[in-house]
Amino acid sequence: MLHNSISEPENHKYFKIYKPDGYLSQFIYNQKKRQKKKLLGELGDFPEATMAVGRLDEPSEGLLLLTTDGKASYRITSTGLEKEYHVQVDGLITDAAMRELQNGVEISIYGKPYQTKPCQVERLSLPENLPKRNKKIRDERHGPTSWIRVIITEGKYRQVRKMTAKINFPTLRLVRYRIDDITIVDLQKGEVKEISSFRQ
Repeated sequence: MLHNSISEPENHKYFKIYKPDGYLSQFIYNQKKRQKKKLLGELGDFPEATMAVGRLDEPSEGLLLLTTDGKASYRITSTGLEKEYHVQVDGLITDAAMRELQNGVEISIYGKPYQTKPCQVERLSLPENLPKRNKKIRDERHGPTSWIRVIITEGKYRQVRKMTAKINFPTLRLVRYRIDDITIVDLQKGEVKEISSFRQ
């Protein structure tokens, strides 16, 4: 658990936010093209040197941790903490496909093959109280969908999306629900809450 391994100095700041879809997990956009991007700084008044702990890609949403403490950020991203995602996939997912995910699948990370670690996967009823997205996802008229809970202990680039694509159930909506024992239960879309540390 986070509180067993991390002791943060009191002078640093810690936040949890519900990142909406359509936002980049960063505060500065350095590329010259397509500069009209929504950045995390638009969601609140953050102190200088605030950084995102890990990332969620632009279409993904849910829990994101922010801090001014680089050491705490590194420890969280490098210690194999559980990350729970609620994932809507295209089609009615099968038991066999979920077993493939559980056992690990081969995906590509920056052009190189990577075997994902075994993880937890189970069917999920339609999650309650999820906010409406900024960008709409296709509806059931275009075919059935399924929701699954995926719990991983790693965090490669676009990993969950690549995993579900590998088993032919592409991700339609991805919500990060939990990192270790910190969740989005008490957050609205776009809401920022300062917390005393990364301990709940």
